[in-house]
Amino acid sequence: MPDTADHEAIAANTVETVATFDEHEKGMVGRFHHALHTTPALVPLIVLILAIVVFGALLGSKFFSPFALTLILQQVQIVGIVAAAQSLVILTAGIDLSVGAIAVMSSVIMGQFTFRYGLPPTIAVACGLTVGTAIGAFNGWLVARMKLPPFIVTLGMWQIVLAANFLYSANETIRSQEIAAEAPLLQLLGTKFKIGGAVFTFGVLFMVLLVVILAYILKHTAWGRHVYAVGDDPEAAALSGVNVKGVLISVYALAGLICAFAGWALIGRIGSVSPTSGQLLNIESITAVVIGGISLFGGRGSILGTFFGALIVGVFTLGLRLAGADAQWTYLLIGVLIIAAVAVDQWIRKVAA
Repeated sequence: MPDTADHEAIAANTVETVATFDEHEKGMVGRFHHALHTTPALVPLIVLILAIVVFGALLGSKFFSPFALTLILQQVQIVGIVAAAQSLVILTAGIDLSVGAIAVMSSVIMGQFTFRYGLPPTIAVACGLTVGTAIGAFNGWLVARMKLPPFIVTLGMWQIVLAANFLYSANETIRSQEIAAEAPLLQLLGTKFKIGGAVFTFGVLFMVLLVVILAYILKHTAWGRHVYAVGDDPEAAALSGVNVKGVLISVYALAGLICAFAGWALIGRIGSVSPTSGQLLNIESITAVVIGGISLFGGRGSILGTFFGALIVGVFTLGLRLAGADAQWTYLLIGVLIIAAVAVDQWIRKVAA
């Protein structure tokens, strides 16, 4: 029979084996968590790939055709641009409920300055971009200098700009035929071109280029690092020499400028200038940001994730439409994704704490 020493050796080996297994398991979970923490765009990318695979398997060539896939890009271009602006604000632990109204106001300025005052379209577009930037900068000033909550500031600005849209335009819509005949520059970002069977617009190219530029700026410039620092801990950022107020004002101003470009793209997308367009851009942009993995608590996330989030919404919308499903299923699934995205963000923060 084995002696006591043999029993102790067997027990020790068993404990060591179990401990090694536990460490291995923890190591796998830890590596997965680390990947999610350092690459926030990973989760929306996985969801996007799965959605494409599932709808592709269900619908076949109807979904995987170049036209259908590029149609998704065309449909999300406006939301993608506005969501990029929203991302910058949310990264600073704020929120901007006026993004949609700024986009529409900028488009109204471009149209009215061209057709009411007879300004050259180039000047009218420049004026629209300037107005959008100014509204954003004023939001930033109220948040940074006056210490007002971003939610309240932008909620009030949304109401103000929305009312100004209708009052200034007298609820007048400038029709597509008029724009095409007299000021085609206003529809520039809606111009389509083909590559093989795929159909793109200049608005899609602008959205992709915007995402690439912002991703580079946020990752490789001092200003980008300051944006993350302010969102993570503004007091610590100030102690380390970051001009917190300046960063906040610049973020909101840049968001306003991007929204103004979205307004320009909106004219090209719908063909006309209407104060009633873009009513859901606020909600749609926040949806793309949240699904894209940017934390509503600030300081974590990426513009690339927001881009994936916008594409996820586009894939679900087009896929369900091609499948003949009721439109309400789109809202249901997107709602589930929003809650799941916030839950994942909370889990990542809890494990990292």
